Amino acid sequence: MMIALGCLIIIASIYLMLKRYDSRLVLIGAGILMAALAGKPMTALDAFAKEMVSGGLITSVCSVMGFALVMKYTTCDKHLICLLAGVLKKVRPLLIPGTTIMTFVINIALPSAAGCSAAVGAIFIPILMSAGIHPAMAAAAVKSGTFGSMLSPGLMHNGVIAKLANVQIADVIQNHMLADIVAVVITAASVTVLAYILKENKGHEPEGSVEMDENFKSNFIYALMPILPVVILVLGETGKVPAFKMGVPHAMVIGAIVALLITRSNPTEVTKSFFNGMGNGYGEILGIIISVGVFVSGMKAMGLVAAFLKAMVSSEGVIKIAAAFGPFLLGMISGRGDAATVGFNESITPHAAQFGISIIDMGSIAALGGTLGRTMSPIAGATIICAGIAGCNPIEVAKRNALGVTLALIVGMMILL
Repeated sequence: MMIALGCLIIIASIYLMLKRYDSRLVLIGAGILMAALAGKPMTALDAFAKEMVSGGLITSVCSVMGFALVMKYTTCDKHLICLLAGVLKKVRPLLIPGTTIMTFVINIALPSAAGCSAAVGAIFIPILMSAGIHPAMAAAAVKSGTFGSMLSPGLMHNGVIAKLANVQIADVIQNHMLADIVAVVITAASVTVLAYILKENKGHEPEGSVEMDENFKSNFIYALMPILPVVILVLGETGKVPAFKMGVPHAMVIGAIVALLITRSNPTEVTKSFFNGMGNGYGEILGIIISVGVFVSGMKAMGLVAAFLKAMVSSEGVIKIAAAFGPFLLGMISGRGDAATVGFNESITPHAAQFGISIIDMGSIAALGGTLGRTMSPIAGATIICAGIAGCNPIEVAKRNALGVTLALIVGMMILL
C-alpha cells in the first residue's frame, strides 16, 4: 500500500513539473508528504537542513556562477564568443558533438558531474546559444558528456569494483573503457541528429544572450579569461602542473582576480558581480538541488528505494538486465546514480559467478547503468546546473538526452555482458 502510494506521488510530481509548476515547490512538497505518510516527517526536514550546507556542491556552483557574472560584467564572455564566431560558422556540424565529447574528456579530470557541468557549462552553453542553438539543446550537449568520470581513477565505483574483484583500479577502467567510449559517441551523435531533426541547431536567439556585433573587435587576452579556471583545474588534476591542483572555487576566484587585473575593471563592481552571481546560483540552482534531497529522503522513508532494489534482484533470470537497467532506472528517478550502484554492487555483484558473469563485468555494467541513469535524470544536480545556465526547464534537457543515453546503455550492456 505504502509503495503504491509513493509511486502515485512520484507520478503526480512529474506531471506537475511537466505542467511547469515551480520545481522546488513540487519536489519539497512531495518529499515532505511522503515522509509524513511514512510517519517520519522529520526525515524530510533533516534532509533539507543537510542539503543546505552540502559544502562541495555549494562552493562549486556558487563560485562558478559568481565567476560567470564577472565574465559578463567585464565583457570577457563576449570577447570569447566573438573570437570563436568565425570558427563556429565553419565547424557548425561538429559544434554539438564536439561539446559533448569535450565535456566527457574534462569530466575524467573533474569527476564530479555537477562540478564539471558548472565549470564547462559556463563556457560552452553560452557559446552554443550564441551560435543559434536552442538553449535546452545547448544544455543537453554538455549534459550528455557528464559520465566521463567512468574513466577516472578517483570514481568511487571503480575502487569498489576493484576491491570486490581483487584487481587494480586500472584493470577495472580498462575493462569498461570501450563501453564508455562507444557510449559517448552514441550520445554525441544522438543529440546532434536530434538537434537537426527538431531544427534546434540554428536560428534561436534566446533572451539575454550575448549579441554578435560585427564591428566589435575581440581582444585575445580577454577571450582567454572565461576558460582560465578550467585550464587551471585540468592541468592540476592531470598532474601536468602540480601547483595547480586545487578545488573549483579556488580556480574561479583566481580567474576572477586575473580578469579584474587584465581588464582593469572597477574592483567594487567586480566584487559585487561575483557575490551577486553566488547568491543567484544558490537560489536558482542549489534551491532545486536542496528540494531534490528532500524528495529523495521522502522516497527512502516510504521504502521505495529499498523496494526497487529488492525487486531488481529478485529474479535470477533477468539478473543481467537488472544489473544494467536497475541502477539506471533508480538513478534516473532519484537523480543520484551512486545509491543504486553501490546497493547493487555490495549485495549482488559478489555472487556474479553464480549467474555466469565475472565480478568485474557485472560491477562495471551496474556502474555504467547508474551513471547513465543520473545523466538522463531531470532532477540530477548536473542537469539542474546545465538548465540553470541555459535558462530552461531541466525536463526539457532530460528529454533531449533520453534517446542517446538509453541507446548507450543498451550497447554498453552488450559490450560488457
